[in-house]
Amino acid sequence: MGGYFADSKKDWKATIAYFNPTDDWTRVFLKSDKVLPVLFSNLNVVELVSQNTNNPVPLAIAHIIKVAAMHRVTDAYGPIPYSKIGSDGSINTPYDSEKDVYNKFFEELNGALAVLNEHPNDRLTASADYIYQGNVKKWIRFANSLKLRLAIRIANVDEATARRMAEEAVDPQHGGVIEQNEDNATWSYFSGSVNNPLYVAKEYNHLPECKTGGDTHVAADIIAYMNGYDDPRREKYFVKSEWSGIDYVGIRRSADIPEATICRKYSGINLNPNDPIYWMNAAEVSFLRAEATAIYGFNMQGEAKDFYENGIRLSFAQWGVDGADDYMKKDSKNSITYVDPNAGKHSYSQELTNSTVKWDEGASREEKQERIIIQKWIANWMLGNEAWADYRRTGYPHLFPATSDGNKSGGIVDSNRGARRIPYPASEYNDNTENINQAVNDYLGGQDNMGRDLWWD
Repeated sequence: MGGYFADSKKDWKATIAYFNPTDDWTRVFLKSDKVLPVLFSNLNVVELVSQNTNNPVPLAIAHIIKVAAMHRVTDAYGPIPYSKIGSDGSINTPYDSEKDVYNKFFEELNGALAVLNEHPNDRLTASADYIYQGNVKKWIRFANSLKLRLAIRIANVDEATARRMAEEAVDPQHGGVIEQNEDNATWSYFSGSVNNPLYVAKEYNHLPECKTGGDTHVAADIIAYMNGYDDPRREKYFVKSEWSGIDYVGIRRSADIPEATICRKYSGINLNPNDPIYWMNAAEVSFLRAEATAIYGFNMQGEAKDFYENGIRLSFAQWGVDGADDYMKKDSKNSITYVDPNAGKHSYSQELTNSTVKWDEGASREEKQERIIIQKWIANWMLGNEAWADYRRTGYPHLFPATSDGNKSGGIVDSNRGARRIPYPASEYNDNTENINQAVNDYLGGQDNMGRDLWWD
């Protein structure tokens, strides 16, 4: 939904991409026994260990991880059970509003930061910390960066809180934010039969003779933009298509999928089984600071242009690509449209944007925000949660609308705006009837559907 990936299986017609998902799709974050029960049970174990060892550092880090995980859950559904979830991860509890959940996030991050800033030179064993190998200072920078991300998320609906949290986050006295790729938050402990989950998804039902992948391919949106900008990161992001004479071309999201022998010819995701998962990178942080400065006037300790250009440089460096300085000078572009190589079936001739890469200090507020978000979106490749959140929050980047035969919402979802949230799984109405009904009525105006805007949207 953020313009990165598209379904490429002919028989999938009741999924999130078509705006009519079954319970198998809507339950992933909220009801899976591999998410909340694992997260909160482990948090309870860490809490007991911290108490027994009189060491608050592991618990502080655990709370940062909790916020990093749970903000994806509330950003998907809206109101969620949070403040009253039990130590076993049971969600048969009352729901919290999105505003209350976000305020709790800030409270928890501030509490964790207070602890870690009192113990900046402590270290955990590397075997206990798969993200930063026990480096507390890097956890501080990640926590502040996460705090900045959440602050900008709510800037349109609670600017005062957003300003306070964002300016605290970048204040060097509080430990700083991620500013270099060496501090990127990544999970890279995959080996043997345990593979990167996105790799598993893109290889699902993979045909041996096909080099581009299985049931998930690259969306037309991201490739259209990167083709338009002649972006040299394409070879790092994508597997070349198998269409004659076309290096990179994606599939329209929600398209009527053709036979496997055709859809597998589109560009695939360039990902190996042991490649890391990115939680947050330095480029994103720099773009957050650019937006906070240029759009909201927050004090980010620098100028918007510098943050914007540094975000591009950091992304190029992250992917091992040269040419960032030449890329940033581009004040023109190729057409950002879509020509479907499958007989033009899902082509789209309307230009998605007039925005170019080169920074323009004289541009309007909207033009600056679009330029920042486009480059942030490209830099955040594969971080789909953030892409979808930014698209809903800002309307950028402009994405291809759902195809006429691909919107199966019965008129609930606007094809031009796309899905705004994931509906609650039907099983939640059986397991937590009173609480979910109250939440839907009180916080969603009785509309538990994919067309309902979130609080910060």
